[in-house]
Amino acid sequence: MLSRVAERLYWSARYLERVENTARLVSVYDDLLYDLPHNVVEISWYNLIEINSGVEAFNHRYKVRDERNVVKFLLADDDNPSSLLSSLKMARENIRTTRDVLPNEMWELVNELDLYAKQNIKQGINRSARHAYLNTIIEGCQKIIGLLAATMDRDAGWQFLILGRYLERVDMNTRIIDAATSLMSQAQPEQDVELGQVVWSKVLKSQSAYLSFRRTMRSSIRGAKAVTFLLNDPYFPRSQRYCVEQIKLAASFLPRSGIVIACAERLLEHTRTVEHSSELNEEFSDYLNDIQLDIIALHHQITENWFNFQKGEAA
Repeated sequence: MLSRVAERLYWSARYLERVENTARLVSVYDDLLYDLPHNVVEISWYNLIEINSGVEAFNHRYKVRDERNVVKFLLADDDNPSSLLSSLKMARENIRTTRDVLPNEMWELVNELDLYAKQNIKQGINRSARHAYLNTIIEGCQKIIGLLAATMDRDAGWQFLILGRYLERVDMNTRIIDAATSLMSQAQPEQDVELGQVVWSKVLKSQSAYLSFRRTMRSSIRGAKAVTFLLNDPYFPRSQRYCVEQIKLAASFLPRSGIVIACAERLLEHTRTVEHSSELNEEFSDYLNDIQLDIIALHHQITENWFNFQKGEAA
């Protein structure tokens, strides 16, 4: 497979996953603001900008940090390369240039999703129809993933799609956990139980993990157990451990994969459990920051290993 084709497949998967994750994040945050007790702690939509490392770009574009501007920046802003519409545009472009190695129906599905997202973006920005709009986006992404899973050969192209999907997924997982940890640190000790049940249940729902958590952990929702599940569960497809294991497995089917597998194994070694909610402190945020740096390093290693070749050379 040509390195440029491999790279486009990798990025098409990352961008599609980013579209779905952005939709999930905005939708669950919307629910959180409704359910959070107003007398417990004040939170703002601007937290989502910090989660996505978009502070500088947002502040350059907007003076007011209100709900409308934040949602517009995350969903529709052309100047934000990680916005939902920008990510969908890039996913579409990468798929367009790799149509000969992907199922024919995928091009149709991504065009339908792109068209829907652009034509109905005002529904996403306005609160009244936001939930339905974001659900349609999520379902559209899942339809594309389902098509790939059901019809695509498990060849090198598939492995690069897997690498991109799970790297993007584990990245967002750490960001969501870090944001929830930061929010919980603002509460008074006597408010921990009331706030924690709301926040951590929303975090689990943002990852479609609520029912899996209940079945696996068989306990009430507490910060330590929710974080341990999202970091370390070996079977849930959005946990850190599961995502990194999938990256490692996909790399093992590709040539010259030793150094990428070694990077993935280091990430697995650093994946931890949390015994008590008191451990979700500043030190734990530093740990998540280190995981983010490891994820960036893994991405750079994938790029160096398979994509930085002369034009026309095989990956």
